[in-house]
Amino acid sequence: MKGRTQNIWILVLLMLAGVVLGGFIGDALQKIPALSWLGYGSNFGLTSPLVLDLGILTLQFALTIRFTIAGILGIILAFFIYRKL
Repeated sequence: MKGRTQNIWILVLLMLAGVVLGGFIGDALQKIPALSWLGYGSNFGLTSPLVLDLGILTLQFALTIRFTIAGILGIILAFFIYRKL
């Protein structure tokens, strides 16, 4: 069971790396007209943070996720890399 749990964490880390690298590549290539479609995407989440003011402590909660085509391709590539391991 321990080996299976470690494999799931490897998959999660690879997919996270795929999203981050894909997003970075999509942003970098968005300035090139022929590859600008890689940066196309949409944002999901809270546009303004939720604020909890407790007098002496103020907490702000916000989460925004940006999906781009390059990020999705990064996830797919990470999955194929995981399958090869």
